[in-house]
Amino acid sequence: MNELGKTLPPLASLLPFESAARLESFSKAADELHITQAAISRQIRGLEDDLGVKLFVRRNRAVFLTPQGRELAGVVSAALHRIGESAASLRATRNSHRVVLLCQLCEAFYWLMPRLSTFHQQCPHIEIQVVTTTRPLTEFNDPFDVALQSTRRASGAHPLIFTASDDVFPVCSPAYLSLGEPLPLSGLQRQTLLHHSAAPPHLMEWEEWLQVFGQTLPEDARSATFDSYPLMLQAAVEGHGIAMGWRRTASRLMQMGALVRPCAESVRLPEAISVYRHQAAGRREEVAALLAWLKAQLQEE
Repeated sequence: MNELGKTLPPLASLLPFESAARLESFSKAADELHITQAAISRQIRGLEDDLGVKLFVRRNRAVFLTPQGRELAGVVSAALHRIGESAASLRATRNSHRVVLLCQLCEAFYWLMPRLSTFHQQCPHIEIQVVTTTRPLTEFNDPFDVALQSTRRASGAHPLIFTASDDVFPVCSPAYLSLGEPLPLSGLQRQTLLHHSAAPPHLMEWEEWLQVFGQTLPEDARSATFDSYPLMLQAAVEGHGIAMGWRRTASRLMQMGALVRPCAESVRLPEAISVYRHQAAGRREEVAALLAWLKAQLQEE
């Protein structure tokens, strides 16, 4: 007879309970676990019904642990951390020399891949598995060790290791404009401006960029909108208009002659890129080596 099955509370409720107890907030727990507040409430209510005790006191839209809730929270937190540490250790044993690097698609293609061979030369014993995404870190559910993404994107509970700067400026195909001199900002109003649309927004867009220089975007400006930044950049390469370019992703295309800067103006963002370590990645030497290499590469430019 399975005695554990008779004594354990509903296991699905333990992670929501641990998060809500640690944060003392159902709404913050819902944000952290990427589920609804109603789902958190149902899980807590089911756990309380199973145990026959109140774990939280609800007052003025806030929640507070009862003495029984505080006692259980300590036990559950310690148990879940031990399980997490054991799982991380097993993963590290299975792939002791492999590090999974999660990277935004555009940065992976135009910035990371041309440089990655230098890491292999420095650390030939470490295998880097690059996985890409166009979605924020909080919507990526597969395993990874290190992640690189735009600073404004959601990152969940993964610890931030460092940030790096970037420069933002207009880019277009050499064939789109025949310029002898840089195009004045006022001249942008007569061009087709390419936009990147994301929910929530995480990249500097035309409106914000122009505001830095005291300019506004005309309501009747010609435009085209893309839900993928790599696609928007390719549209600029193909001569469909002028896009917002980021130095790290556009510089290689400019070196190849596929893109040029029509304007002299540029906006520097001191913390444009963020690098994270997975919250369960541990302190593996291989992960530390990749983080050190990324920091050197990002800061030397």
